[in-house]
Amino acid sequence: MEWDIVIGIETHVQLKTKSKIFSGASASFGGEPNAHACLVSLAYPGVLPVLNEEAVNCAIRFGLAVDAKIAKKSIFARKNYFYPDLPKGYQISQFELPIVGEGSLSISMGDDNKIVRILRAHLEEDAGKSVHGVEEGKSGIDLNRAGTPLLEIVTEPDMSSAEEAVSYAKKLHELVQWIGICDGNMQEGNFRCDVNVSVKKKGDKQLGTRREIKNLNSFKFIKQAVDYEVNWQIERLEDGGAIKQSTILFDPDSGETREMRSKEEANDYRYFPDPDLLPLEISQEKINVIKAEMYELPNEMKSRLIKEFDLSSYDADGITSNIAVANYFEDLLTFNVSAKLASNWILTNLFSRLNELSIDIENCPLKASKLAQLILRIEDKTISNNAAKKVFDEIWDQEKSVDDVIEKLGLKQISNVNEIENILNQVLQDNEAMVEEYKSGKDKAFNALIGQVMKASKGKANPGQVSQLLKEKLKN
Repeated sequence: MEWDIVIGIETHVQLKTKSKIFSGASASFGGEPNAHACLVSLAYPGVLPVLNEEAVNCAIRFGLAVDAKIAKKSIFARKNYFYPDLPKGYQISQFELPIVGEGSLSISMGDDNKIVRILRAHLEEDAGKSVHGVEEGKSGIDLNRAGTPLLEIVTEPDMSSAEEAVSYAKKLHELVQWIGICDGNMQEGNFRCDVNVSVKKKGDKQLGTRREIKNLNSFKFIKQAVDYEVNWQIERLEDGGAIKQSTILFDPDSGETREMRSKEEANDYRYFPDPDLLPLEISQEKINVIKAEMYELPNEMKSRLIKEFDLSSYDADGITSNIAVANYFEDLLTFNVSAKLASNWILTNLFSRLNELSIDIENCPLKASKLAQLILRIEDKTISNNAAKKVFDEIWDQEKSVDDVIEKLGLKQISNVNEIENILNQVLQDNEAMVEEYKSGKDKAFNALIGQVMKASKGKANPGQVSQLLKEKLKN
């Protein structure tokens, strides 16, 4: 029997604000347990929530980035449930009137693009966490995260494979960092996905019963969890069993999912408008101001790079994969270097070294200004591309001048025509058999002769000039 896979994703994005969403307490990660808890987080009697304006601005930026409807009026609601890490007994969230409505995000699947519809994105506060094993047989409660601002982004069930789910999660992860609303640190829980998975008989219009895989904080885990869950659901149905709507967890050690609890529906949470918070009203003027301040979006920048600098789609994708990479590239261009050379050096040599050292481009010791000097010396033919790699190694984390390194290592390219011609004449004299092979139609001999010239010049001869002069001499 053939099956259709149906996937929707709810992503909790922790917003990059200094303080919590309804109080002035620090929203920074870590610290001693409960060091960032405040009277609001602890639900002391008489305290009132005050909305963080920057969290609202972040939500608006996201809405604009996915071409979504931004509600001129939205409502905060109380979502009632009872966990030890939720002192109030409810979470302040949004239900019927979220701040961000329908939008979309385009993902790449090989040579094809697919549109994933975004149903909504709403603001809410995070809960604390239970800490087990602090004392034998006991659990503790850490409320440092309680009240940190979240934007929950909900898709339609538009994905049909683990690969599509991962592609969407990566694209969203890149986007929220690009627009500056989240640092994207998945290890700290700042970007985590709840993946809803169901299967149905191929061609059936009615969706199958879904199970929600909670709190996936790596792309690898999303792939593994979805693949396992899909196979589990198909096997169960083919064996005559039924799927129960439930919330499940993924165990990275075993690679399996397991049921945590039955899945709640909205009415289980008894949503009602929070009486302590007025409706959120957003003017068109505010939206326009935020839009004007936003950086060029990745898809816009990609199109511009292809059109303006004739970059390949592949290179443009690489440059726009991360806002920090894009900024580094733009910094390089301020030194009037070739865009193609700049792109090539970032995506090959620079990325290779960063990966080797396991560091991000934000922490790259080689500043754009220094790499620009190196690229300019390639462009003006002072050094060859191969020689540039040696210079790159020398200047990587050293306060050395590019020109000083070139001089010290004796890498300056020979561009004097007479000097190159003298070397060329000697090579032709020493390799008469190779010359005859070329003249008899063996084109490979040409490259062999160039190799001999480069060897004789210790790699310093300008390859372009060598090729041109050699062609002229072999015509005679």
